[in-house]
Amino acid sequence: MNPESAAPAIRPARPEDLPRLAELMHEHTAYEKSAPRPPGLADRLAPHLFAPEPRAWVLLAEDASGRVAGYAACTAEFSFWDARHHLHMDCLYLAEESRGHGLGAALLDAVTALARDLGLPEVQWQTPDWNEGARRFYTREGAPSAPKQRYTLPVPPDGTASR
Repeated sequence: MNPESAAPAIRPARPEDLPRLAELMHEHTAYEKSAPRPPGLADRLAPHLFAPEPRAWVLLAEDASGRVAGYAACTAEFSFWDARHHLHMDCLYLAEESRGHGLGAALLDAVTALARDLGLPEVQWQTPDWNEGARRFYTREGAPSAPKQRYTLPVPPDGTASR
């Protein structure tokens, strides 16, 4: 079989994948023009991903050569308005040279399968409004958008108000 025509390989992350996952995460934050993450990212992720009963999951996409080329990171979340849990896809990222080869669709299918396996009826996520490529991809995959603005409010460690 021609390796270029092989089906994309999607699999759960393993502890030995953490250095490559951290590399991809640093690429992702740079792509989204976000602040760099603090050192030790892989070490901080490990206990959450590989706990006996994890609440966070990472699926990895391998390119035709077997190199980890992308990831999807998910957590189980509760929607108060719907009074039910859903799978929140926090990130879906592919290295630039790996885009356009079906890996994104395969990752999204694997995320949907993970939600199904966990008994969760829906997957939700966000993407920056400037990321036209991602928006076109998600629309093409059949995901309707729900416009919202995302905010973050830092919690000061000393208990004082941040405003």
